[in-house]
Amino acid sequence: MVLKKQGGAISVSDLASDVLDPVMRKRAGISIEIVQSWTEIAGERLANTTRPIKILWQRRMSDQDPFEPATLVIACSGAAALRVQHETMEIISRVNSFLGFTAIGRIKIVQKQLTDMGPQKLPPPRALNNAERQRLEHLTQDIEDEGLKESLKRLGASVLARKKPLANS
Repeated sequence: MVLKKQGGAISVSDLASDVLDPVMRKRAGISIEIVQSWTEIAGERLANTTRPIKILWQRRMSDQDPFEPATLVIACSGAAALRVQHETMEIISRVNSFLGFTAIGRIKIVQKQLTDMGPQKLPPPRALNNAERQRLEHLTQDIEDEGLKESLKRLGASVLARKKPLANS
């Protein structure tokens, strides 16, 4: 497992990819990079209504058997199935370009309702009450570096604003 460190920290996406990728390869024959990059591969219009589910690889009886391109299984809503069918060759070409070799030869469309996996808008954070502001001041009072102190206060305020308010005591 090779982790990319940025300033001593390991990004969560790298850690999750390294953990999930072997599981997805074994269970679905698909790499997490394809799922993560589906918008770039399929285009934004198709990516909103489709998801790659798995890659069905042809079983080879021996090493002498020729390589057979796999079948990419794509889930899509009923309305998008026709669009995917018309753009099958382009999707195959884009996936193969992404993977760097002719891995996919066919697409199988599975119609099912997909939940929206787009970015979710969070409600705006609430304003902190006096008890919460005083608590943040108290927790950061011994920090000498002003930049660090302000950053920690902003972080604390962000965390506290997403929770229920503390009692004014």
